[in-house]
Amino acid sequence: MKATVLIDNLTQGTLLPEWGLSIYIEYEGHKILLDTGASDKFARNASKLGIDLSNVEFGVLSHAHYDHADGMSVFFENNAKASFYLREGTQGNCYGKRWIFHKYIGIQKKILKDYRDRIIYVSADQEVISGVRLLPHHTKGLEQFGKKNFLYVKKGIRYFPDSFEHEQSLVFETGKGLVIFNSCSHGGADNIIQEVAAAYPGRKIYALIGGFHLYHSTEEEIRALADRIRQTGIQKIYTGHCTGQPAYDILKEQLGEQAEQLKTGMEILV
Repeated sequence: MKATVLIDNLTQGTLLPEWGLSIYIEYEGHKILLDTGASDKFARNASKLGIDLSNVEFGVLSHAHYDHADGMSVFFENNAKASFYLREGTQGNCYGKRWIFHKYIGIQKKILKDYRDRIIYVSADQEVISGVRLLPHHTKGLEQFGKKNFLYVKKGIRYFPDSFEHEQSLVFETGKGLVIFNSCSHGGADNIIQEVAAAYPGRKIYALIGGFHLYHSTEEEIRALADRIRQTGIQKIYTGHCTGQPAYDILKEQLGEQAEQLKTGMEILV
């Protein structure tokens, strides 16, 4: 498996950075796209890297926030055939809260409407191709993470802490073990590792790749998370985007070579 980061907050060389995430994955001859960032920059970087998005077989949206979904229309314009897999809980109803105000931070509702024939909604664990599965959250009480991080969903005229029913993990079986992609890990990186472990009893988990959404976490909380990650037995984490640099520095201090920083243009070989 080879994963190429098309968009992250950080970059290397002349590639464009952006607050968002998009990863192109080659696996057993298949070409897969995870997320599309917040604009067309992921596609512009793909072109610079010699990656032809028209050859992507299917896409996966990790969750329904704009910084992962707003490039979807650009992808569909560059690819005439691929479907995009969204979690069934995906709606145009995600908000961030600041003071008493709620700001819309979700997927463009126009995308859900205009490309509905290209979108597949997933309601449970699902194998997409041999060796690749989509997994929803199974951990209870994730509303506490939504409230802590000021993330809400609107139902009717009311706002409720997000329980991340629109978030999913993308899991690959590889020779080194299972590789998990979860672009923001809103449900908790350690919880996600445990969810995958429960879905694959007795299987080794090699890596978790994605942001950890830690910029509202204290140093004590981040150190405790690093300990819990270590206890799972996972060998590698590749993290960036919403992890935040101060949090990454703590994770790196705690986990050493087990942790690596995501950057636009980075290639991960498994």
